[in-house]
This record gives sequence, structure tokens and C-alpha cells, in this order.
Amino acid sequence: MTDRVREILGWYGSDNPGTLTNLARLLNHGRLAGSGKLVILPVDQGFEHGPARSFAPNPPAYDPRYHFELAIEAGCNAYAAPLGFLEAGARDYAGEIPLILKVNDHDLLHDERDPNQALTGSVRDAQRLGCVGIGFTIYPGSMNRLEMYSTIRAYAEEAKRHGLVVVIWSYPRGSDISKAGETGIDVCGYAAHLAAQLGAHIIKVKIPTAHIEQDAARKVYEKEQIPVSTLPDRIRHVVQCTFNGRRIVIFSGGPAESDAEVLEEIRGVQAGGGFGSIIGRNSFQRKRPDALKLLDTIIKIYAGNES
Repeated sequence: MTDRVREILGWYGSDNPGTLTNLARLLNHGRLAGSGKLVILPVDQGFEHGPARSFAPNPPAYDPRYHFELAIEAGCNAYAAPLGFLEAGARDYAGEIPLILKVNDHDLLHDERDPNQALTGSVRDAQRLGCVGIGFTIYPGSMNRLEMYSTIRAYAEEAKRHGLVVVIWSYPRGSDISKAGETGIDVCGYAAHLAAQLGAHIIKVKIPTAHIEQDAARKVYEKEQIPVSTLPDRIRHVVQCTFNGRRIVIFSGGPAESDAEVLEEIRGVQAGGGFGSIIGRNSFQRKRPDALKLLDTIIKIYAGNES
């Protein structure tokens, strides 16, 4: 085990050996093994956005097995998906890549100003499928946020008791947050901090912008001259918001973009001290050779050996 992985495990002193072993499995798998960096393939978009919107750009991706194979061939640290997708391939690919069960999900069949999530998987499901951890989405800013916080607290307690890692997707949205505010630096930093306070081992947030949503926060950012003008500055601040960098923070890839746009963001995450990326649509919506090429470059950037 590398010194960096030992250092990271040391941040989670309250956890039992089973949870630390599963966290080590994540950090020691794939092409970034031992580096302290993570590239994870998440495929919950079929549930979250609908199958056609998610998979029609690359029809082989309708098959759940496609995503197992893509994550394995690319050398990702882990593959995350809802119950149905994992059940469709967990036996065929058992032991080949760490799995994360997404235990709550939301659909877009209604336009909700204050979204919520349904419980769609359990800790017992995660154990049955051989997962290293569970994933859970919260929506800071939603009128339903307190219910979600209470639910993940209970789920996290159970997951940790059974030796599983807890990953929290922290995505601000709700009737009192503007669209720009969902990725504003003050809101993004706050969302990451909330996830850390709720017991996450790994926190997933969106790439932050320089927008500041809250007037009260703006006064502090200006008075204290917190640097947020560049992407590395903003990444550094979000990491700082998670116990001064003592929690793993990875950043969402978002909607499909050009290779150049994706890679520029990845370089910003790397320069700002982020722990990696969770790349869904920007990988599986590309044809397989193109996806593998993009993921190869992303992994090289995080490994510090981009040519």
C-alpha cells in the first residue's frame, strides 16, 4: 500500500476495518491505483434522465453489460449504478471492478421545483451484489432537503456498520436557488461541506463556477479575499470546505461536451488538488473507441503523465 493511500485512510479514524478495506479497494484499483486519485464511471442517467436521452447517442449503452466492460477496459477505479443495472451484470463481472450501488434515484417525468429522491436500493442489496459502497444523492436547497439528510444519516450508519463506503452526490437545486446558483462557488462549497458533515467518505459535486449566489456569502468572499477567479482556485476552495481537504472530493463530468472542454476541466481539477472525476455521459455517450481514448487521457492527467 502506498503512503498516499495510508494517509487518506488515516482521515477516517472512526471507521471499522471493513469500511477501510473497501475504501482501500477503491483507491488501489485500476490505472490510478495507489495515487489517491479516482476516476469512476457512473451510469444512473437512464433512471435520472430517461433511456433515449441517455443511451440513443451510443446504442450499445442500452445494455448494462456495456458499462461494466467500458469501466474495466478503461481502468477506472469503480463503476456506480442503480440496482437494476448492477443486477444485470454483477455475476458476469464479479471481482473485476469495485461496484457502488446507487441507493436512491429521481426521474424527470415531472418538472419539480423542489425535487426529492426515492429509495431504490438497500445496504443489503449492496452486500448481496458484492459492492464496496453505496451512493446517495442529496439536493441542498430543495424544500425536501431535511428529509434527505435524515435518510442518508440512517443509511450511512447502516452501511458503515456493515463495512461499506458511503458516497454522497451533493447537488444543490430547489425553488430558492437560481440555475446559476446550482454551481456557484459558495453553494458548491456549502454542498460539499454538508456531505462531509453527513458522514460521506467520498463526495461528488459539480464543477463550480465563479458565481456567488448568497449575498451574505458574497460579503465574506470579498472581505476575506477568497480566490475564486480561476477553476483551480475554485476546486481548491471546495476541497478546503471538506474539512480542509481531509475528505475525498470528486467532480461531476456533467452533460456531454467536446473532448477539449472536458479535458480543460480535468486539468483544472488536477491543478486545484481535486481527487478525481466521476465521468458518465461524457464517456458512455461516445462511441467506445472515443470513450476509451478520452478516459485514457483523463487518467493520464490525474496520474501526472499526460504527454
